[in-house]
Parts: sequence; structure tokens; C-alpha cells
Amino acid sequence: MNVENIHWLGHDSFRIEDRGKQIYIDPWKLSKNTPKADYIFVTHSHYDHFSLEDIEKITGNDTYIIGPPDVASQIKGNVIALKPGDEKSVGSLMVKGVHAYNINKKFHPKENDWLGFIIKLSDGITIYHAGDTDFIPEMRSLKVDIALIPVSGTYVMTAEEAVEAANTFMPKIAIPMHYGDIVGSEADAATFKNKFNGTTVIKQIER
Repeated sequence: MNVENIHWLGHDSFRIEDRGKQIYIDPWKLSKNTPKADYIFVTHSHYDHFSLEDIEKITGNDTYIIGPPDVASQIKGNVIALKPGDEKSVGSLMVKGVHAYNINKKFHPKENDWLGFIIKLSDGITIYHAGDTDFIPEMRSLKVDIALIPVSGTYVMTAEEAVEAANTFMPKIAIPMHYGDIVGSEADAATFKNKFNGTTVIKQIER
């Protein structure tokens, strides 16, 4: 399974290429020469995930912007509000919103309806971006090809908790995220890779 079209931009931010289309998730600290977006996904309204400055850099006339209601209400344009459990066809993509919340800390309450996303690309590959979350019960029923999963602890799962989660739903490939900026380090990604029973790809930051 080719992961060369998945570019980690640091923290929880990714750019995914899908047959010429550019998909961004939680764009933040983007460089000036970043390609324009066909799709922008925002998991929740914290500043390091919902950056209007970065969204404006990459938004064109036909860009879809998808996020939870508290994010969607702050953006103008081709905006789609999504809640956990919602599934929609957006352009050439199928998109499902899934729960993302804390169970043993207060930073991301379940009642906020903040999101992870399952994005089905044009070739049928499913990519799960977990958002800022702990190992929550809803993860046990996931069936995805590639999982982008936080490993830093503090605001999200620790590396050990992320391993437990990933070993439960077993994506074909896991890519650690949410480290190297604000909180977490490469050691967290290494811990995840050493203990996950499947294939781990550790991405280098591209900016």
C-alpha cells in the first residue's frame, strides 16, 4: 500500500494527494509555496488544528472545507458541517465523521462533537485521522486501511495507549502523529513502532 502520497506537515497536519486532488487535514504552520487545497478537513477548534490563517493560504474558489459545527460556523465558502456518525459524499471522496474525545482528561470533551475522519479515496483506500483523542470504545469497531494516530500523551493518547488502540482495530498501516511540536517526541513514535503488531511508517516532517 503506497503511503508516498501522504505528507506529514508536523503535529496533526497532513497533505494527501489523491489523483491530482490535494487533501489537507488540520493545516497549520504551512509554508508559502504549499499547493492549493481541493479539500480541507478540520478536526476541532483548538488553534493548532483550526488555523484560519493557514486555511486562507490554501483555499480556492472550489475548495471544500469540512469540520464540526463549531468550526464550520466560523468559515465562509463551501463549508460542510459534520458530526460523529455522519457520512457524506464530498466531491470525489466519501467521508465519515467519527468520535474523538478524552476519557481521562478534560481537553476534548465528548459533548463537543469534535471529530476524527475516515476518508475514502478514489481508489477505495480508507484513511483514518483520529483527531485529538484517547483510546475510546468507538475505535474497537473501526475497519480502515491507514490510521494516522496520536502518540504524545498529555492532551491525547500516550504511545502505549495508541498501541493498545491500534492493536485492537489493526489498520494495515499506522502513521504516528501529534508529536514534535507542543508536546511529544520522536521517542513516542519509536515506542509505538516497536510495540504495534502491524506495519508502522514514521513520516518525516515536510514543510
